[in-house]
Amino acid sequence: MTENLPQPTVNIGMVGHVDHGKSTLTRALTGTKTDIHSEEIKRGISIKLGYAETPVYICKDADDNEKYERLPINEECKLKRVVSFVDAPGHETLMATMLSGSAIMDGALLVIAANEKCPQPQTREHLIAIEIMGIKNIVVVQNKIDLVTREKAIESYKEIKSFLKGSIAENAPVIPVSAYHNRNIDALLKAIEDYIPTPNHKDNADPMMYVARSFDINKPGADISTLKGGVIGGSLVNGSLSVGDEIEITPGLQLTKGNKQVWENIFTEVTSLMAGKSPFEKIIPGGLSAVGTKL
Repeated sequence: MTENLPQPTVNIGMVGHVDHGKSTLTRALTGTKTDIHSEEIKRGISIKLGYAETPVYICKDADDNEKYERLPINEECKLKRVVSFVDAPGHETLMATMLSGSAIMDGALLVIAANEKCPQPQTREHLIAIEIMGIKNIVVVQNKIDLVTREKAIESYKEIKSFLKGSIAENAPVIPVSAYHNRNIDALLKAIEDYIPTPNHKDNADPMMYVARSFDINKPGADISTLKGGVIGGSLVNGSLSVGDEIEITPGLQLTKGNKQVWENIFTEVTSLMAGKSPFEKIIPGGLSAVGTKL
């Protein structure tokens, strides 16, 4: 069963302490490995913002019970929406990267490992960060339950609830999972659908996009005739963008004029649009997008 998927409609941040399983959980939810850079693979931690997406289907099992799946299990499954995930680094030295990612998050999964005391340093810092950024739609994920006994899992749950008390996530659901073994992922998908709604966007307003990163897609040594312009990645929050549109990037380029440092806006043309893994002629708000330019 295959279908052309629509553009993602919501961005969900994956936040929490280093090595608590954010990237593994992203892979369990999407089937995509987000730690793809050589230094990330060598060190075993996320360094850059990772991106992945998944469709969410509501299905009926053999006993006619509703289940939430990332892949259709039968012809009766119905697509609810497509979700984008932003996998943020958990290491303390990479908080600036996490904060840049939080600007494009509509909700968050706060990942907490059941086999460590709660809170760990970045668990606390990431919760403060998403609170400062005004991210109110939160699901707490108690990961690595496969590594602890039932008694320890209950003790960990109580620690998590105590830690969350008085915070923006006090009433957030706590979903136990084993991301490594893909256990209880259906319950997590249901919680995402129940607690992280698709935001309301102004589709008819002037386009505005938050840029989280930029990158060069040309391979080293590429012939000049095949070179392509730079790509900016982020989230369109208002309006729409189409291939051929002229866009303005601010604050732009820093220049020295006389004894002053000034910023000049950059103008360029949209040459391609990608939302998730699919090309589009036009994108609307929601999800993560890549905009090809002539830069």
